Amino acid sequence: MIELHDVSKAYHTRQGRRTVLNSINLRIEKGEKVGVLGRNGAGKSTMIRMVSGAELPSSGRISRKMSVSWPLAFGGAFQGSLTGMDNLRFICRIYGADAKAAEPFVQEFSELSYYLREPVKTYSAGMRARLAFAISMAIEFDCFLIDEIIAVGDSRFHSKCHHELFERRRDRSLIIVSHDAGYIRDHCDRASVLVEGKLHNFSNNDDAYSFYQDYAANQ
Repeated sequence: MIELHDVSKAYHTRQGRRTVLNSINLRIEKGEKVGVLGRNGAGKSTMIRMVSGAELPSSGRISRKMSVSWPLAFGGAFQGSLTGMDNLRFICRIYGADAKAAEPFVQEFSELSYYLREPVKTYSAGMRARLAFAISMAIEFDCFLIDEIIAVGDSRFHSKCHHELFERRRDRSLIIVSHDAGYIRDHCDRASVLVEGKLHNFSNNDDAYSFYQDYAANQ
């Protein structure tokens, strides 16, 4: 179970203090797929970074009783001077995973071939995303975090990512944040809507989508 209890997040800007999330609450049970809808700039990425533990809330509490991934396909934590394989070993060490067991999977899945022995700073954005996704799948988590739609590589590689995450790991929890209601409808059991710092929770996707549409129409 993952629970956000009265979580708020504020940043200090040149225009003063700006509250991005204001006392939001959310509970995700094991195996549950939950979507969070919101327009660009609503605070979706801030929320998912806090769920992952990469960022701390200004107030409130986040409790995690299952292992949580970083946002999938996010390669911002890579050390550019290290090779792809060295980054894999380093990340496995942090998460207590067996690097030797993960190496063959990452090599096959990422399709990066000899580039895995080259520094990550020489990679294109697509290569970094493929490496990040492969490492995310090589380390098993109870809950996977998805920030916007996963579209890594060409359509064939995209299909491979979809199969690995949504079919082979269908028993895992998912938290998907996106402005695309169709994507959330396809993959989530229920959804919430993030509007002006407040999270509105619904028991099904249809009610969340109706609320989201009504809000968008009045802007």
